Amino acid sequence: MNLLKRGMLALALSWPAILFAQDDKALAPVSRTYAIANVNIVQAPGRKIDMGTVVLKDGLILFVGKNVSIPADAIIIKADSMYVYAGFIDGLSRVGVTKPKEESQGGSQQQRPKDPGNPKPEEAGITPQNDVRSSLNPADKSVAEFRNIGFTTAHVVPYGGMMPGNGAIVLLGGRTADEMVLVNKSSFYSELTPAQRVYPGTVMGVMAKYRELYRQAALSRSYENMYAANRSGIQRPATDRVLESLYPVVDKRQPVLFKAEKVTDAQRVLTLQSDLGFTLWLAELKEGWDIVNKVKASNAKVFLSLDLPEDKKDDTPARKKEEVEKNDKPKTAADVEKEALEKRKADFTAKYIGQAAVYQKAGVKFGFSTINVKASNIPSNLRRMITAGLSEDAALASLTTVPAELLGLSDRLGTVDNGKMANLVISDKPYFEEKAKVRYVFVEGNLYKLEIKEAKKGDPNAKVDLAGEWTMTTETPKGKNDETLTIKKDGNNFTGTVSGGRLLKPVDLEEVILDGNALTLRYTVNYDSQNLTVTVDAIVEGDTFKGTASIADLGIFPVEGKKNPK
Repeated sequence: MNLLKRGMLALALSWPAILFAQDDKALAPVSRTYAIANVNIVQAPGRKIDMGTVVLKDGLILFVGKNVSIPADAIIIKADSMYVYAGFIDGLSRVGVTKPKEESQGGSQQQRPKDPGNPKPEEAGITPQNDVRSSLNPADKSVAEFRNIGFTTAHVVPYGGMMPGNGAIVLLGGRTADEMVLVNKSSFYSELTPAQRVYPGTVMGVMAKYRELYRQAALSRSYENMYAANRSGIQRPATDRVLESLYPVVDKRQPVLFKAEKVTDAQRVLTLQSDLGFTLWLAELKEGWDIVNKVKASNAKVFLSLDLPEDKKDDTPARKKEEVEKNDKPKTAADVEKEALEKRKADFTAKYIGQAAVYQKAGVKFGFSTINVKASNIPSNLRRMITAGLSEDAALASLTTVPAELLGLSDRLGTVDNGKMANLVISDKPYFEEKAKVRYVFVEGNLYKLEIKEAKKGDPNAKVDLAGEWTMTTETPKGKNDETLTIKKDGNNFTGTVSGGRLLKPVDLEEVILDGNALTLRYTVNYDSQNLTVTVDAIVEGDTFKGTASIADLGIFPVEGKKNPK
């Protein structure tokens, strides 16, 4: 093989990796000392230093303030007028945790357990001896995705059933799983998840089994203590890994972190806590606005879900036209029933989004959990909560100071103060502003710089003839993909379709925005049983356009268009 062919082969093999590379990059540390200069320092909610300096050394914050002397060996980050915050802390997450592959069930004889009423612990989802460290992967893409929006620490848990195993508090950086771990066995993770085809196969069964195991563990622990005090003449205790894993819970040395999304699940978990007396961390709560006083009385530590219902507001011209036409017709009984259903859904969604504000008003401290939400949706979901009544200070506290307190990390994390761990996030604008972008993240003093791709600015006065048929070419890891873009103009509005290429059938354009010669297209494609939103941003020049296509979380790809002759 000649040199040219080898080079082309190497490029082809590396292309997907290049294309799907994260937007941040770990910088090789020439020095372990950094100075973040001329930056707005938000030390904690309500504490701010305008245009100050933060000095980091060997993974710790050395100095914070104005007129700070910068060490000679410091790498200076010119963060002129940017904003620095303590790194965000995730209360319940699976960031970096590899999901186990589902085992094949095989033939019909293997599908049915031999004794479904008395299964092995692992068949029933009872594996509390498991350690999340064994499934941590520092190279997992979720680590960079969450770090890129400001998270530097996460409380991660393993996959599994009613008792999946021990959680750990990890840093979102490091080359190995052990390097990531800040606090091991930080929680005894639990769910109200029934087993499949075996006992406990219902939520009530899970609660009964939980009580049984807890009380057995308490008796076993008591017997072990008695045996340890006087071994003479006493039969030695039996070894049981499941019960032994519960000893720290029984002794109140380890909290139970319970995932409870629905209000009924939360009430059941609170009942278990009341019956058994364990220390409770209630996480991923989504429907808890009506039980806020009950949660407050329980003294449980709370982590509210950052996963919100999709915002289905539709202001497209087609939708507006449909509404006008519908209002011109007399309403049928079906229309009235549908409107009532939509109102109930809207009221429920409003309560869902406003839950954090309810807990703030009730004086209940809470952090956030992200176990079911995409990283890319978190900033907008926080803004929706703020719009629904949550104060910005409370939102920031729930990302920094409160989870640090709830997780027992206040001496190391949560604020920008001398001596704290150098976990920081720097954004170009106040973090909760819609157009704010994270520019730098520090994890224990290691710098990650985000390369922000600035959109090309169009000419607002340009005249563009957009209507017609275009050939749109997108560069992907599988090569070029040519599609036909058909756009129609109706007054000042545009509609259209995308067809051909790898699409099995034409797809309607959900949004066509033309501002001068700046073009934005939005449509949804189905890939591998998932609906993915595609957003095209391009600049039109005559009969061509050039820009990028953003495909959900898959990446950003170059795109070009050329108008076909009539």
